[in-house]
Parts: sequence; structure tokens; C-alpha cells
Amino acid sequence: MRGKWIAGAAALGLLTLTGCGAADMTKQGSPYANAAGTKSVTLSVQSWVGARANTAVAQYLLEHELGYRVDTVQVDEVPAWDALSQGRVDAIMEDWGHPEQEKRYVSDKKTVADGGDLGVTGHIGWWVPKYFADAHPDVTDWRNLNKYASQLKTPESRGKGQLLDGSPSYVTHDKALVNNLKLDYQVVFAGSEAAQITQIKQFAKDRKPFLTYWYEPQWLFNEVPMVEVKLPPYSDACGTKGESDPDSVDCAYPTTPLKKFLNADFARKGGDAARFLKNFRWTKRDQNEVAQLMAEDKLPADKAAAKWVKAHPEVWKKWL
Repeated sequence: MRGKWIAGAAALGLLTLTGCGAADMTKQGSPYANAAGTKSVTLSVQSWVGARANTAVAQYLLEHELGYRVDTVQVDEVPAWDALSQGRVDAIMEDWGHPEQEKRYVSDKKTVADGGDLGVTGHIGWWVPKYFADAHPDVTDWRNLNKYASQLKTPESRGKGQLLDGSPSYVTHDKALVNNLKLDYQVVFAGSEAAQITQIKQFAKDRKPFLTYWYEPQWLFNEVPMVEVKLPPYSDACGTKGESDPDSVDCAYPTTPLKKFLNADFARKGGDAARFLKNFRWTKRDQNEVAQLMAEDKLPADKAAAKWVKAHPEVWKKWL
């Protein structure tokens, strides 16, 4: 995941994603997106569960309250902007900050429109379990991490302490931070958010110490309390430097108000659907409630959304 010069969410993831080129990824666009004369909406959905929770609830209400056909397409973060600009998708429900794409498509080309705040603030950082921080309070200062590297090593970390990351497709600055802060750690990728959650829960079950890249909002904090390790404070100067040279990053991740973006034509002509998506605004608690239903209780997205919708009419009726 995700965001500004960072990942991570996040991303959540969260918290940008790279890998396939934009042209390849945008081929995933729905044939229903931006189709003239159809009452349909296509939503880009990201891989982390918080973003999927947004989309699940938006889809459920668009279909059941407003009578739209909704198609969802999983596209990585940066290619999703290209797809949005081209009208292959109509909306991104959770963006963690992509200034280059925002300038290109919102300010310059005007093919993408700001859809307003999601209502959730995203934050990425490094975390240790509370039981380890309680036993070793100084571990929450990055300058003491090397002291605990031997306790945090795993078979995968090549004799160094392990910093657990999620998907290798999340662009984080963890390798740069390890190098620039001269930390005796190895970044180890779990492979996905789900795999990272599995590993964190296993560590917690065994009461083993761990250090992990993680992000808020995220429902897992409800089950595995974690304490953030304080990295050198974020500054605009560090962020600007990091945008031009990611290998130079030596400060914490910024806190990011998460936003929505709409295809510009859809924003103007999308009628009730566009108005609804602009009005969609909820809290971290709301998102985590749906995300936990999906990830932990294994409810299908539509069932999780239906359960939340039934319980919280006072929230969503204001969006219609």
C-alpha cells in the first residue's frame, strides 16, 4: 500500500503499487464502465480489506437502494488512476495520496475529479505487539531496535532482525529506512495482507516478539494489540526528498486523510450514483466493522455489507 511518497494502506495499506504496466492493468476495466445509456457503475477495488469494505457497502447500497448495476475491478493503485482517467472505472473509493497522478489527471488533464474525503485517516508505521512493548518499553524508539534484533530474527531474515512486510507489490520505504537508519534488520515479505495477518496472529498466539509494517485503519488491532515504534518524525522536506529519490527516505510515514476520486465525466453525468459516492463518508470504526466481518468472520462481501447496512441506517441514509 499506498500513498503520497510512501506505500501503506496502507495500505492501508494501507499504506503506490507497481508491477504490471498501466496498459496491461487497465485492460481489467469493466465493459460496463462509462457505458452510455446504462444505469451502471464500475468501482475500482484494492487488495487490502479496508478498501474492499468501502466498496462492498457502496456496491450494496447502489444496487439495493438506488437500483444500479455495479461491477468491481481489482486494479493496482497507480494503474487504477489510468483506468479512472480513461473511464474504464468510475470511482476509486480509497486513495492514500498519489500527488503525481493527482496533478496529472485532476489538475492538468481534468479527466479525474476529487470525490471528497472518505472520513478515515490512514497511517502507516512499524509496530510491535503490546506484550513485547510492555516487557521492553524502550523498543518503541527506533534507536533501540538494534538492541532487540537478535530476539526478532527468523529463519527468513538471514541472521538479522525481521521486519515483516505484506505484499511485495506494496511500494514501501522500509528497505530505505533500514539502510539509512543503519538497522540490523531484513525486510521479509509475507506475500499479501492476508498472509501477513496469518503470521501476526501466529506470533501473537505463541507470544513471540515481532516487528511489522502495518497501518491504520485495520481491524486486526482489535485482536492483536500493537504499539507503534517511533521513527524519526515525518517532515515535508523528507517527503519532498523521498518523492524524487525513494532510497533517501529516513523519516516516518505521513498521516494521510483518505480520499475518493471519480472519473470527471462520471462526476458530472453520473446522477444519483455520483452524488451518492461523493456523499459516502464513514469512520474508521465503521470500516473496521465491515472489514472484520469479511476477513475474520469470512462473510462474503455482500453479506458483510448487508449486516452493516441493517445496523447503521443513521449513517448511510445521509449519503442517498
